[in-house]
This record gives sequence, C-alpha cells and structure tokens, in this order.
Amino acid sequence: MGKLIVISAPSGAGKTSIIHQLLNDIPELSFSVSASSRERRENELHGKDYYFLGIDGFRKKIKEDAFLEWEQVYKNQYYGTLKSEIEIIWSDDKTVIVDVDVVGGLNIKQQYSKECLSIFIMPPSLEVLAERLIDRGSESDESLKKRLDKAKEEMSKNKQFDTVILNDDFEIAYEQTKEVITNFINV
Repeated sequence: MGKLIVISAPSGAGKTSIIHQLLNDIPELSFSVSASSRERRENELHGKDYYFLGIDGFRKKIKEDAFLEWEQVYKNQYYGTLKSEIEIIWSDDKTVIVDVDVVGGLNIKQQYSKECLSIFIMPPSLEVLAERLIDRGSESDESLKKRLDKAKEEMSKNKQFDTVILNDDFEIAYEQTKEVITNFINV
C-alpha cells in the first residue's frame, strides 16, 4: 500500500492551483481524478477533469461499493473518489494526491490514518473567499451564498486535518504545502 495526500479547502481557497503546481514540481505525485454525477462543462475532459458518470451511473457505482469516499454535495450532485483510481496510482509506485471536499477528506483520513497526510488550505477570511469567488465570474447570487455557507461550515473543521496552510499569499502557501508533502513522502 502506498501513501495518500488529501488536500481539502472551501471552494475558492486555492487548492486546485496549489495541486497543479505540486504535480509539476514533485514527480512522485499522481493526481486521483474524482468522479461526478454532474454534466461535463464545455472545457472539461472525461477522465482528466472528472469521470462524468451522470446521476444513475454514480448511484450504480455506490451500489457496487466502487468508492473510497463519496458525498452528495448538493441535491443530485455527487462527487467521489474511485477505489480503482487509488489502486492504479499505487501500482505505479506513486503517491496519490486527492482534491476532495472537507467531509471526503476526513473520510479518507479515517480509513487510511497511517498512510494519509491531510492538508486543509485555509482562506484568509470569508470576505476574501467571497471576493475570489465573485472574481471567477461563474457564480450566481444563489450559488455564491451556498458556497459561502458551506465554506463557513468547512472552515470550522480545519483542526481535524494534520496540517492547516493559510493561503493569504499563494507563493508562501505553495512553498509550505510543498515542504510538508516532501517531508511526508520521504519518511
């Protein structure tokens, strides 16, 4: 069994940007592509951005016990980590890096306590997070409120993670995350 790194954060905290940089800089890492029930967006690729399973396909995988963790994040919007993804990465002698929401991250940590490093990327504040989400230009007022309500709840769970990294300055947050991960891989 290999090692597993979980990175969780509220939407807009910068975890995806940090993960992309880590994958460029640390060759031992391999990204676990998550599965989703939602529709593919125009710029997304099946098997690269997500495995787009649709609602019925996702529910079928749940019944087959194919997920390491899964969650219904919003009504009929499921996200999960396929066990097969983890096994494929480990079979290549790589360290898995997973980008999951807070509940999913804590579920994985519980199952793989010895093999897992869990990292929470903390935004400076809810106000800064709101600005980042608004700057994306992809949120309606309703979805922004949902994301911020969820972010507040997620931020309250940060102490359950092994490491909390404040992303007030991307370069500093990235270097801190890279150092923690490098130390974990090399132990």
